[in-house]
Amino acid sequence: MAAPRNRKHIIVSGKPTAEAYKPHGRKIDIPKPPAPASRAAHGKALKQALESAVVEAHQRRTDAGIQVHGAVPGLYVQFESQPGVPLNLSSLEDARQGIELVAVSHSQTEEAELRRVERATVFVPEGKVKHFVTRFERYAKTTPKSKGERRHEEMLDPVAALRLSTLRGLWTDAPEVYPEDHETIWWEVWLRRQDGSELARLMEFAGRRQVDVAARRLQFDDRIVTLVRATAEQLSDSIDVLNDLAEVRRAKETATVFSDMAPDEQGDWVEELSARTTPPAAAAPAVCVLDTGVTRGHPLLAASLAASDCHTCEPAWGAHDHDGHGTEMAGLALYGDLTPVLAGSGPVQLRHGLESVKILPPNGQNPPELYGAITAEATSRVEIQAPDRQRCFSMAVTALDERDRGQPTSWSAAVDALAAGRALDASSKGLVYLDDGNEPVRRLFVVSAGNVDGSALQIAHLERSDTDAVHDPAQAWNALTVGAFTEKAIVQDPQWSGWQPVAHAGDLSPWSTTGVVFADAWPIKPDVVFEGGNIVKNAKGEVDFPCPDLCLLSTHYQPAQKPLVLSWATSAATAQAARMAAIIAAEYPTLWPEAVRALVVHSAEWTARMQTHLRGASGKRARARLVRRYGFGVPSLSRALRSAGDALTLIAQGSIRPFVDGKMREMHLFDLPWPREVLQGLGETPVRLRVTLSYFVEPNPGRRGWKKRHCYASHALRFEVKGPTESVEEFRKRLNRRALDEDEAKPATGGDSSEWYLGEQARNHGSIHSDILQGFAADLAERGVIGIYPVSGWWKDQPKRDRSEKGARYALVVSIETPGVETDIWTPVAQQVGVPVAIET
Repeated sequence: MAAPRNRKHIIVSGKPTAEAYKPHGRKIDIPKPPAPASRAAHGKALKQALESAVVEAHQRRTDAGIQVHGAVPGLYVQFESQPGVPLNLSSLEDARQGIELVAVSHSQTEEAELRRVERATVFVPEGKVKHFVTRFERYAKTTPKSKGERRHEEMLDPVAALRLSTLRGLWTDAPEVYPEDHETIWWEVWLRRQDGSELARLMEFAGRRQVDVAARRLQFDDRIVTLVRATAEQLSDSIDVLNDLAEVRRAKETATVFSDMAPDEQGDWVEELSARTTPPAAAAPAVCVLDTGVTRGHPLLAASLAASDCHTCEPAWGAHDHDGHGTEMAGLALYGDLTPVLAGSGPVQLRHGLESVKILPPNGQNPPELYGAITAEATSRVEIQAPDRQRCFSMAVTALDERDRGQPTSWSAAVDALAAGRALDASSKGLVYLDDGNEPVRRLFVVSAGNVDGSALQIAHLERSDTDAVHDPAQAWNALTVGAFTEKAIVQDPQWSGWQPVAHAGDLSPWSTTGVVFADAWPIKPDVVFEGGNIVKNAKGEVDFPCPDLCLLSTHYQPAQKPLVLSWATSAATAQAARMAAIIAAEYPTLWPEAVRALVVHSAEWTARMQTHLRGASGKRARARLVRRYGFGVPSLSRALRSAGDALTLIAQGSIRPFVDGKMREMHLFDLPWPREVLQGLGETPVRLRVTLSYFVEPNPGRRGWKKRHCYASHALRFEVKGPTESVEEFRKRLNRRALDEDEAKPATGGDSSEWYLGEQARNHGSIHSDILQGFAADLAERGVIGIYPVSGWWKDQPKRDRSEKGARYALVVSIETPGVETDIWTPVAQQVGVPVAIET
């Protein structure tokens, strides 16, 4: 029997050892693309195509018949790869010449065996065409190559063709949502930041072409994003006369909220619960609900939500809840599922409060908003009102579709930038660091994965969920993305006689979307799953919802009519996750948002039903695919808050400087307080080690191939655990080339990824990495040293924008469990670090 969880986690206060770091070299064999039959002919053809593009660009500019003041003349050239061969993207741009890679897209060939074709669109300023002409001429030479002579084969062998780009060449969204020529849509327009006049030029162009530009905008370091309402035909001229465009996408629309269905009037229950509830202290952390507003007059919410903490992004919208979804989320974020709370009789002590920002307009006919900008405005409003309050943001609002499939968007990148410490500059609408001498405010965003559409629900629900990708902005690297599972699998209501639950208890909820279809480069999403309810099926194979037995219960936005409402899906799951995060923050107020996220994930376990699927997976790749369905499992509040005698959790927080001058800078080494003697005494008793590393990256969201200077994440970190037979010195040498003596080779043994449940290839995605190691206690006794080291990111490849000197924060959570063994591994470690041995009753 497991020991009770009645001891606080141990926060490791000592700093790790930092040392200069250089990774060991890795030989990566990159296959060379096949050379064309004649490089001379190929080079000549490319030169002719470029010369034709220059002529065509001048003609198109003349035909457009307008000039925009301050626009730098130039042309957009699109390079197309050979099928199945990636372009050498970095060779296609030259910042010194003003030649910039602006957009990269892909398509498939129409062959029996599909091959990918890559297209890169490059802006070439007028007068800089010679840069490419010279390379084409060198490439086409047939004379013997002299020593050191460059003929740019690595650049041009992969290129099949080039052409003058059209507006479609800047399209980085899903091909199937590109509009017809005369179809008017809202476009998400990404502008290249150059001289500060980009928006003025866009507005001048819009006035000439009589198209609408939305009021909101969002600025990243090298991009400005705004919305333009136009046809493709109207916007096409911009590529010839404006030359500020980087890429275009279709604007996002947010999901509609489910219609409400409540149980019988239960006002007396609400009154009774309100009487036995103690509201949170004034200085308590808060869950900030970003939704449709909240009805603060609800008797279960009023004492936890001050009028001054109810905000709206547009004064005309009002801060009240016009729909019901926001109040529904607020009840779950404060109490969790109200069913067991109302049925209980004991006192309820709330440890956290609520805030609300209305981010959705009351009129469904409003034009699409730039939701990244709205999210930034929402965070700004609550932080101005209560700048010192700890909070997490709960956002159960997502885009309608899943077409991004893990690729960053302006919305998900805004969430990442805000999480990493950027704030909204009210004057420029830019996401900037407020260099006021204080540490940037990091933020925890808890975001719903998004739902399978109600009309698409089916009995084979896992197949459906595995093909429905999480919705924007749930792919955000720094967010805690929440999917839904269910334990609700019993139908008792006689009104639903003859209907059975679709999902088995402990499995994924039929509502939940997943990250199964994400490319390997993107993070594991969802991160975790919480209760999201179930749906029912009948003998005819029909499905239906909502069945009250299979739903959660929350607060209704019109309490005078009915105080309670049914709730379900990933929205309900997200609000519960935010509640857990706020309770952790209240219990451990010194923990950073990175650490709170780490504890939620670290506390998660796969249910028995999930483990059945995981055990059936053949190999780690199949196992990794299932983790993209379930995340890291179902979090446990007791595990997140407390250790036990036989279950020790250590928490460390640090700040590393990953790079300097375009090179790796340092790594960290933790020699953790460790129950070494107790573990040695347990010999070959099976024990479990779990490690979770959490950090926030700074985004680089333009779709330009995601490589080197254009990769999305500013940096990435990895953890490594000392092997049971390694000395600390051998461990250092295995990780760090700088630790080797002159002419000394890297140690051949020590690290073994095969011991870990997921392994390096599966776990090292995104900005939170968690893995489990099962082994003998005596071996684990020697594994109390953990290394944290950087891998590449755009900070390294763009030294002028590198913020490494200011430090990149991270949280490390390590736990040891000795299941089925009566022992105490917590007390020896508490004594080592000087923590009072307090055991709660």
